[in-house]
Amino acid sequence: SVLEGARGVPRDAEGAGVVHGGCQLCPPGSAAPAPPAELGQTVERMAQTLRDQLPASGSGGRGWIPPGTHPDPRPPDEADVVVVGGGVVGWSVAYWLKVLEGWRRQHGMRVLVVERDPMYSRASTVLSVGGIRQQFSLRENIQMSRFSASFLRDINEHLGVPNEPPIDIQFQPSGYLFLASPQSAAALEATVQFQREEGAQVTLLSPTQLKAKFPWINTEDVAVASYGLEDEGWFDPWTLLNAFRRKATSLGVQSCSGEVRAFVTSANYMMPPTTPSARIKYVHIYMPDSLEYQPVACAIVVNAAGAWAGKLLEADGLPRGLCWPPLPIQPRKRY
Repeated sequence: SVLEGARGVPRDAEGAGVVHGGCQLCPPGSAAPAPPAELGQTVERMAQTLRDQLPASGSGGRGWIPPGTHPDPRPPDEADVVVVGGGVVGWSVAYWLKVLEGWRRQHGMRVLVVERDPMYSRASTVLSVGGIRQQFSLRENIQMSRFSASFLRDINEHLGVPNEPPIDIQFQPSGYLFLASPQSAAALEATVQFQREEGAQVTLLSPTQLKAKFPWINTEDVAVASYGLEDEGWFDPWTLLNAFRRKATSLGVQSCSGEVRAFVTSANYMMPPTTPSARIKYVHIYMPDSLEYQPVACAIVVNAAGAWAGKLLEADGLPRGLCWPPLPIQPRKRY
Protein backbone atom coordinates (compact mmCIF):
# COMPACT_ATOMS: atom_id res chain seq x y z
CA SER A 1 0.00 0.00 0.00
CA VAL A 2 2.46 2.58 -1.22
CA LEU A 3 1.03 4.87 -3.86
CA GLU A 4 -1.91 7.15 -3.46
CA GLY A 5 -3.19 10.56 -4.51
CA ALA A 6 -3.64 12.37 -7.77
CA ARG A 7 -0.87 14.40 -9.36
CA GLY A 8 0.29 17.05 -6.89
CA VAL A 9 0.34 17.09 -3.10
CA PRO A 10 -2.54 15.10 -1.54
CA ARG A 11 -5.01 17.39 0.22
CA ASP A 12 -8.12 15.37 0.81
CA ALA A 13 -10.15 14.08 3.70
CA GLU A 14 -7.71 11.23 4.24
CA GLY A 15 -4.49 13.19 4.52
CA ALA A 16 -2.65 16.40 3.83
CA GLY A 17 0.89 16.93 2.67
CA VAL A 18 2.45 20.30 3.38
CA VAL A 19 4.90 22.06 1.09
CA HIS A 20 6.71 25.25 1.99
CA GLY A 21 8.45 27.24 -0.70
CA GLY A 22 8.69 30.55 -2.46
CA CYS A 23 10.45 32.69 -5.05
CA GLN A 24 12.52 35.81 -4.60
CA LEU A 25 13.81 38.16 -7.29
CA CYS A 26 17.30 39.57 -7.16
CA PRO A 27 17.56 43.35 -6.61
CA PRO A 28 18.82 45.33 -9.63
CA GLY A 29 22.59 45.22 -9.94
CA SER A 30 23.07 42.38 -7.49
CA ALA A 31 24.75 39.11 -8.36
CA ALA A 32 22.49 36.13 -8.92
CA PRO A 33 22.64 33.67 -6.03
CA ALA A 34 24.59 30.46 -6.56
CA PRO A 35 22.36 27.55 -7.58
CA PRO A 36 21.69 25.11 -4.75
CA ALA A 37 23.82 21.98 -4.62
CA GLU A 38 20.74 19.83 -5.15
CA LEU A 39 20.19 21.38 -8.60
CA GLY A 40 22.97 19.37 -10.23
CA GLN A 41 21.61 16.16 -8.74
CA THR A 42 18.11 16.99 -9.98
CA VAL A 43 19.36 17.68 -13.51
CA GLU A 44 21.29 14.41 -13.51
CA ARG A 45 18.16 12.52 -12.45
CA MET A 46 16.21 14.16 -15.26
CA ALA A 47 18.95 13.23 -17.73
CA GLN A 48 18.86 9.62 -16.53
CA THR A 49 15.08 9.53 -17.03
CA LEU A 50 15.54 10.80 -20.60
CA ARG A 51 18.26 8.23 -21.25
CA ASP A 52 15.84 5.55 -20.08
CA GLN A 53 13.24 6.60 -22.64
CA LEU A 54 15.00 8.06 -25.68
CA PRO A 55 16.59 6.11 -28.57
CA ALA A 56 20.32 5.63 -28.68
CA SER A 57 22.09 8.25 -30.77
CA GLY A 58 22.47 7.29 -34.41
CA SER A 59 19.73 4.67 -34.26
CA GLY A 60 17.08 6.89 -35.83
CA GLY A 61 14.71 5.60 -33.17
CA ARG A 62 14.72 2.10 -34.65
CA GLY A 63 16.36 0.48 -31.65
CA TRP A 64 14.19 2.14 -29.03
CA ILE A 65 12.34 -0.15 -26.63
CA PRO A 66 9.56 1.53 -24.60
CA PRO A 67 10.04 1.24 -20.82
CA GLY A 68 8.76 -2.05 -19.45
CA THR A 69 8.82 -3.98 -22.73
CA HIS A 70 10.87 -7.00 -23.71
CA PRO A 71 13.22 -6.79 -26.75
CA ASP A 72 11.02 -9.43 -28.41
CA PRO A 73 7.72 -7.62 -29.14
CA ARG A 74 5.74 -10.86 -29.06
CA PRO A 75 4.96 -12.66 -25.80
CA PRO A 76 6.29 -16.18 -25.27
CA ASP A 77 4.14 -19.23 -26.02
CA GLU A 78 4.23 -20.33 -22.38
CA ALA A 79 4.63 -18.86 -18.91
CA ASP A 80 4.04 -20.22 -15.43
CA VAL A 81 2.65 -16.91 -14.14
CA VAL A 82 1.14 -14.11 -16.21
CA VAL A 83 0.90 -10.77 -14.40
CA VAL A 84 -1.71 -8.53 -16.04
CA GLY A 85 -0.61 -4.94 -15.43
CA GLY A 86 2.90 -3.53 -15.53
CA GLY A 87 2.52 -0.77 -12.95
CA VAL A 88 4.33 -0.74 -9.63
CA VAL A 89 2.06 -3.48 -8.22
CA GLY A 90 2.54 -5.79 -11.20
CA TRP A 91 6.31 -5.40 -11.26
CA SER A 92 6.47 -5.77 -7.49
CA VAL A 93 4.56 -9.07 -7.76
CA ALA A 94 6.97 -10.28 -10.46
CA TYR A 95 9.99 -9.24 -8.38
CA TRP A 96 8.78 -10.98 -5.24
CA LEU A 97 7.91 -14.18 -7.12
CA LYS A 98 11.53 -14.43 -8.30
CA VAL A 99 12.97 -13.42 -4.90
CA LEU A 100 10.88 -16.02 -3.07
CA GLU A 101 11.88 -18.56 -5.70
CA GLY A 102 15.53 -17.86 -4.89
CA TRP A 103 14.95 -18.14 -1.15
CA ARG A 104 13.39 -21.57 -1.66
CA ARG A 105 16.26 -22.60 -3.97
CA GLN A 106 13.77 -23.33 -6.72
CA HIS A 107 14.58 -21.92 -10.13
CA GLY A 108 12.96 -21.81 -13.52
CA MET A 109 9.64 -20.09 -12.80
CA ARG A 110 8.64 -18.25 -15.98
CA VAL A 111 7.00 -14.94 -15.12
CA LEU A 112 5.51 -12.66 -17.79
CA VAL A 113 4.34 -9.07 -17.15
CA VAL A 114 1.81 -7.70 -19.66
CA GLU A 115 1.30 -3.93 -19.93
CA ARG A 116 -1.12 -2.40 -22.43
CA ASP A 117 0.22 1.16 -22.00
CA PRO A 118 4.03 0.90 -22.34
CA MET A 119 4.41 4.68 -22.24
CA TYR A 120 2.48 4.70 -18.93
CA SER A 121 0.48 7.73 -20.09
CA ARG A 122 -2.65 6.56 -18.25
CA ALA A 123 -1.11 4.34 -15.59
CA SER A 124 -2.06 5.07 -11.99
CA THR A 125 1.54 4.60 -10.84
CA VAL A 126 3.01 7.59 -12.64
CA LEU A 127 -0.11 9.75 -12.21
CA SER A 128 0.27 9.32 -8.46
CA VAL A 129 2.06 11.69 -6.12
CA GLY A 130 3.79 8.67 -4.60
CA GLY A 131 2.49 9.24 -1.10
CA ILE A 132 3.25 6.92 1.80
CA ARG A 133 1.67 7.12 5.23
CA GLN A 134 1.31 5.02 8.37
CA GLN A 135 -2.02 6.43 9.54
CA PHE A 136 -4.64 3.81 8.74
CA SER A 137 -7.43 2.26 10.78
CA LEU A 138 -6.91 -1.27 9.40
CA ARG A 139 -4.13 -3.33 10.96
CA GLU A 140 -3.05 -4.91 7.65
CA ASN A 141 -2.70 -1.49 5.99
CA ILE A 142 -0.47 -0.24 8.81
CA GLN A 143 1.70 -3.35 8.69
CA MET A 144 2.05 -3.21 4.89
CA SER A 145 2.95 0.47 4.97
CA ARG A 146 5.51 -0.02 7.73
CA PHE A 147 7.10 -2.79 5.66
CA SER A 148 7.02 -0.50 2.62
CA ALA A 149 8.80 2.26 4.53
CA SER A 150 11.53 -0.17 5.63
CA PHE A 151 11.84 -1.52 2.07
CA LEU A 152 12.15 1.97 0.57
CA ARG A 153 14.70 3.02 3.17
CA ASP A 154 16.99 0.15 2.09
CA ILE A 155 15.88 0.13 -1.54
CA ASN A 156 19.36 -0.32 -2.99
CA GLU A 157 19.85 -3.51 -0.98
CA HIS A 158 16.65 -4.92 -2.50
CA LEU A 159 16.44 -3.45 -6.00
CA GLY A 160 20.00 -2.44 -6.77
CA VAL A 161 21.40 -3.93 -9.99
CA PRO A 162 25.19 -4.44 -10.39
CA ASN A 163 26.93 -1.86 -12.62
CA GLU A 164 23.93 0.50 -12.51
CA PRO A 165 23.71 3.80 -10.61
CA PRO A 166 22.25 3.69 -7.09
CA ILE A 167 18.50 4.28 -6.82
CA ASP A 168 17.31 7.59 -5.41
CA ILE A 169 13.52 7.74 -5.04
CA GLN A 170 13.76 11.39 -3.93
CA PHE A 171 11.82 10.88 -0.71
CA GLN A 172 10.37 14.10 0.70
CA PRO A 173 9.39 13.66 4.37
CA SER A 174 6.15 15.32 5.42
CA GLY A 175 3.66 13.94 7.89
CA TYR A 176 0.06 13.38 6.88
CA LEU A 177 -2.39 15.46 8.88
CA PHE A 178 -5.85 14.33 9.94
CA LEU A 179 -8.35 16.71 11.51
CA ALA A 180 -11.27 15.69 13.75
CA SER A 181 -14.38 17.62 14.75
CA PRO A 182 -15.67 17.33 18.32
CA GLN A 183 -18.02 14.55 17.20
CA SER A 184 -15.18 12.38 15.82
CA ALA A 185 -12.38 13.34 18.24
CA ALA A 186 -12.70 10.19 20.35
CA ALA A 187 -12.57 7.97 17.27
CA LEU A 188 -9.40 9.66 15.99
CA GLU A 189 -7.71 9.37 19.39
CA ALA A 190 -8.55 5.65 19.52
CA THR A 191 -7.20 5.17 16.00
CA VAL A 192 -3.92 6.89 16.90
CA GLN A 193 -3.55 4.63 19.94
CA PHE A 194 -4.10 1.63 17.65
CA GLN A 195 -1.48 2.92 15.20
CA ARG A 196 1.04 3.40 18.01
CA GLU A 197 0.48 -0.19 19.16
CA GLU A 198 1.49 -1.26 15.63
CA GLY A 199 4.71 0.76 15.89
CA ALA A 200 3.71 3.88 13.92
CA GLN A 201 5.09 7.18 15.20
CA VAL A 202 2.04 9.46 15.34
CA THR A 203 1.33 12.44 17.58
CA LEU A 204 -1.90 14.16 18.63
CA LEU A 205 -2.14 17.95 18.38
CA SER A 206 -4.53 20.24 20.22
CA PRO A 207 -6.05 23.16 18.27
CA THR A 208 -3.47 25.48 19.85
CA GLN A 209 -0.57 23.21 18.89
CA LEU A 210 -2.01 22.76 15.41
CA LYS A 211 -2.25 26.53 14.89
CA ALA A 212 1.33 26.99 16.08
CA LYS A 213 2.61 24.36 13.62
CA PHE A 214 0.41 25.37 10.65
CA PRO A 215 -0.66 29.01 11.13
CA TRP A 216 -2.68 28.99 7.88
CA ILE A 217 -5.15 26.34 9.11
CA ASN A 218 -8.56 27.42 10.38
CA THR A 219 -8.94 25.53 13.66
CA GLU A 220 -12.40 26.87 14.52
CA ASP A 221 -14.20 23.53 14.37
CA VAL A 222 -11.18 21.27 15.04
CA ALA A 223 -11.07 19.39 18.35
CA VAL A 224 -7.90 17.35 17.76
CA ALA A 225 -5.50 16.46 14.95
CA SER A 226 -3.09 13.60 14.28
CA TYR A 227 0.26 14.05 12.53
CA GLY A 228 2.78 11.44 11.34
CA LEU A 229 6.29 11.93 12.72
CA GLU A 230 8.20 9.53 10.47
CA ASP A 231 7.89 7.28 7.39
CA GLU A 232 5.35 9.60 5.79
CA GLY A 233 5.72 11.87 2.78
CA TRP A 234 6.07 11.34 -0.95
CA PHE A 235 8.62 10.13 -3.50
CA ASP A 236 9.07 9.70 -7.25
CA PRO A 237 6.87 6.75 -8.32
CA TRP A 238 8.44 6.61 -11.81
CA THR A 239 11.83 5.89 -10.24
CA LEU A 240 10.33 3.16 -8.05
CA LEU A 241 8.54 1.59 -11.02
CA ASN A 242 11.75 1.48 -13.07
CA ALA A 243 13.71 0.09 -10.13
CA PHE A 244 11.26 -2.81 -9.76
CA ARG A 245 11.23 -3.37 -13.53
CA ARG A 246 15.01 -3.40 -13.91
CA LYS A 247 15.57 -5.68 -10.94
CA ALA A 248 12.81 -8.11 -11.95
CA THR A 249 14.15 -8.19 -15.51
CA SER A 250 17.64 -8.94 -14.20
CA LEU A 251 16.12 -11.88 -12.31
CA GLY A 252 14.65 -13.30 -15.52
CA VAL A 253 11.16 -11.80 -15.66
CA GLN A 254 9.86 -11.24 -19.20
CA SER A 255 7.49 -8.49 -20.32
CA CYS A 256 5.53 -7.49 -23.38
CA SER A 257 3.20 -4.78 -24.66
CA GLY A 258 -0.35 -5.92 -25.18
CA GLU A 259 -3.76 -6.28 -23.60
CA VAL A 260 -5.30 -9.39 -22.09
CA ARG A 261 -8.86 -9.49 -23.40
CA ALA A 262 -9.81 -13.17 -23.28
CA PHE A 263 -9.10 -16.44 -21.48
CA VAL A 264 -9.42 -20.11 -22.31
CA THR A 265 -10.43 -22.13 -19.25
CA SER A 266 -11.23 -25.69 -18.35
CA ALA A 267 -14.51 -25.02 -16.57
CA ASN A 268 -15.86 -27.32 -13.90
CA TYR A 269 -18.51 -26.94 -11.26
CA MET A 270 -17.95 -27.59 -7.61
CA MET A 271 -20.27 -27.67 -4.59
CA PRO A 272 -22.49 -25.80 -4.22
CA PRO A 273 -23.49 -26.21 -7.88
CA THR A 274 -24.31 -22.49 -8.22
CA THR A 275 -20.66 -21.55 -7.60
CA PRO A 276 -18.65 -21.92 -10.83
CA SER A 277 -14.89 -22.38 -10.88
CA ALA A 278 -12.43 -22.86 -13.69
CA ARG A 279 -8.73 -23.34 -14.25
CA ILE A 280 -7.14 -20.94 -16.70
CA LYS A 281 -5.29 -22.65 -19.55
CA TYR A 282 -4.47 -19.71 -21.85
CA VAL A 283 -4.58 -15.94 -21.88
CA HIS A 284 -5.10 -14.14 -25.17
CA ILE A 285 -2.77 -11.14 -25.43
CA TYR A 286 -3.78 -8.70 -28.16
CA MET A 287 -0.93 -6.87 -29.83
CA PRO A 288 -0.93 -3.03 -29.76
CA ASP A 289 -2.91 -1.42 -32.62
CA SER A 290 -3.73 -4.82 -34.08
CA LEU A 291 -6.50 -7.41 -34.19
CA GLU A 292 -3.89 -10.12 -33.84
CA TYR A 293 -3.49 -11.93 -30.53
CA GLN A 294 -1.03 -14.39 -29.06
CA PRO A 295 -2.31 -17.25 -26.87
CA VAL A 296 -0.01 -17.84 -23.89
CA ALA A 297 -0.32 -21.09 -21.96
CA CYS A 298 -0.06 -20.48 -18.21
CA ALA A 299 -0.92 -21.90 -14.80
CA ILE A 300 -1.61 -18.73 -12.78
CA VAL A 301 -2.82 -15.24 -13.71
CA VAL A 302 -2.31 -12.31 -11.33
CA ASN A 303 -4.81 -9.48 -11.74
CA ALA A 304 -2.69 -6.35 -11.22
CA ALA A 305 -4.76 -4.17 -13.54
CA GLY A 306 -5.30 -1.53 -10.87
CA ALA A 307 -8.35 0.62 -11.46
CA TRP A 308 -9.34 -1.71 -14.32
CA ALA A 309 -9.10 -4.91 -12.24
CA GLY A 310 -12.87 -5.29 -12.17
CA LYS A 311 -13.16 -4.97 -15.93
CA LEU A 312 -10.57 -7.70 -16.45
CA LEU A 313 -12.88 -10.17 -14.68
CA GLU A 314 -15.50 -9.49 -17.37
CA ALA A 315 -13.17 -10.71 -20.15
CA ASP A 316 -14.36 -13.41 -22.54
CA GLY A 317 -13.85 -16.96 -21.40
CA LEU A 318 -14.14 -16.46 -17.64
CA PRO A 319 -17.10 -17.85 -15.67
CA ARG A 320 -19.74 -15.17 -15.25
CA GLY A 321 -19.83 -15.84 -11.53
CA LEU A 322 -16.38 -14.28 -11.18
CA CYS A 323 -17.77 -10.81 -11.83
CA TRP A 324 -20.99 -11.13 -9.85
CA PRO A 325 -21.32 -9.22 -7.70
CA PRO A 326 -18.98 -6.87 -9.58
CA LEU A 327 -15.59 -6.17 -8.01
CA PRO A 328 -16.10 -2.70 -6.43
CA ILE A 329 -13.13 -1.07 -8.19
CA GLN A 330 -13.54 1.81 -10.62
CA PRO A 331 -11.12 4.37 -12.05
CA ARG A 332 -11.77 7.68 -10.32
CA LYS A 333 -9.84 10.91 -10.10
CA ARG A 334 -8.50 11.57 -6.63
CA TYR A 335 -8.82 14.96 -4.90
